[in-house]
Amino acid sequence: MHIRNASEALRNHRGGQISHLLLGPGDFGAKNLTITWVEGEPESRQSNHTHPDSEQVYVIVRGRGRMCVGEESSLVQEGTMILIPPGASHSIENVGEDPLVYVSATAPPFALPDVDSGRAYS
Repeated sequence: MHIRNASEALRNHRGGQISHLLLGPGDFGAKNLTITWVEGEPESRQSNHTHPDSEQVYVIVRGRGRMCVGEESSLVQEGTMILIPPGASHSIENVGEDPLVYVSATAPPFALPDVDSGRAYS
């Protein structure tokens, strides 16, 4: 059994959101999946980005957000799943008064740059 808590994971700070890399390429022998736990304060916004060769799923755990995928935009809340096709531009913004928390799963895994000693990734 392999276990990693978000407090032990590599972190990335983007747009007021903190992404914790729970499972990265090669971690625990994983080959086909990346998992992140993300927390964002009110008004935080992830920048628009793509994963050219990977599909991605976001699952909202807590809070409310506005998810943009391509030209589409939708309000999302706890219990919502969003599927992002390979190559689709996407971003999420916290539009609520409470923290926005979500999990993302990406397959195949997105590439990570070299990790520095500050335990951060991009």
